[in-house]
Amino acid sequence: MRLRVRSAALVLLGALWGAQLALAMEAISTSIAVGMAAALTGFLASYQNVFYYFHECCRNEWISFNKTGLQVDLERKLFGQHIASRVVVKALTGFMNNKNPKKPLVLSLHGWTGTGKNFVSQLMANNIFRRGMESGFVHQFVATAHFPHASQINTYKAQLQEWVRGNVSICGRSMFIFDEMDKMHPGLIDSIKPFLDYYDNLDGVSYRQATFVFLSNAGGESITRVVLDFWKAGRDREEIQLKDLERAMSLEVFNNKNSGFWHTSLIDKNLIDFFVPFLPLEYRHVRMCALAEMEAQKMNLDEDMANEVAKDMIYSPKEERVFSVKGCKTIASKLEYYR
Repeated sequence: MRLRVRSAALVLLGALWGAQLALAMEAISTSIAVGMAAALTGFLASYQNVFYYFHECCRNEWISFNKTGLQVDLERKLFGQHIASRVVVKALTGFMNNKNPKKPLVLSLHGWTGTGKNFVSQLMANNIFRRGMESGFVHQFVATAHFPHASQINTYKAQLQEWVRGNVSICGRSMFIFDEMDKMHPGLIDSIKPFLDYYDNLDGVSYRQATFVFLSNAGGESITRVVLDFWKAGRDREEIQLKDLERAMSLEVFNNKNSGFWHTSLIDKNLIDFFVPFLPLEYRHVRMCALAEMEAQKMNLDEDMANEVAKDMIYSPKEERVFSVKGCKTIASKLEYYR
């Protein structure tokens, strides 16, 4: 009997991974993928032995949270983001060390393109799971790829709920990353609001150990205004604190009609634990990005090339020319040009 249960579990695990592959290749509207997750959730609820088998799969891939590794990665690879680095390390450390959290950890990362939001979400995954972003327990959604059609929003809502429920049933430490929140259809993200709230469990599933990370360009304007004011006053940007940005940033995001966070209950009900600002990058940060990319590509470090790459970027505002419009996003292609 034990052998048959384990065989059934292996079959279902293979089916789940196949469903995840389908999700990566197609939009989330792939009913097979989410349907499989939903079916698996029901099966696990009925067969406790199989649930424990799957949970063991999660534990085998799970590693103890590597706080030092995350700190080192942020110090060596992320530039100009003293607030984001501090908030992410403290939030993740407190959450991972809490054996009985009251709710999932919910982080919302905001700022211009190329400032490091995606990169930080990857570093988080790399210091939690053995396979990092390749882990079967890390799930990334891109608004324009997975939720492209406004006419299908009700379908997306139902499928997103089933996908989250199914995967948290398999691994309570699952991580969900939602990219391009500023391009998501308003109202869609509210479908997972119950999973982010203060519930012990919902229909037998506890979401309290899961992590949800939202990435958005929304809020970038208010962040830039504050940083520019500091620059004009001759103050060091390292003096900027989270309290200088958080309220204005959250209000801008909440009232942006074109954003997935427009009047969302996630903000209204205070379910987002931290709004994490990513500051616009200056020339010196772009130059550091260029040198870091050279090192990553195992190139000889070339200070002159780094300077050329940084000079080649477009800076704003038009008169002051302080902040890189694209951050460090095109550094790799720029290096290819100058090689």
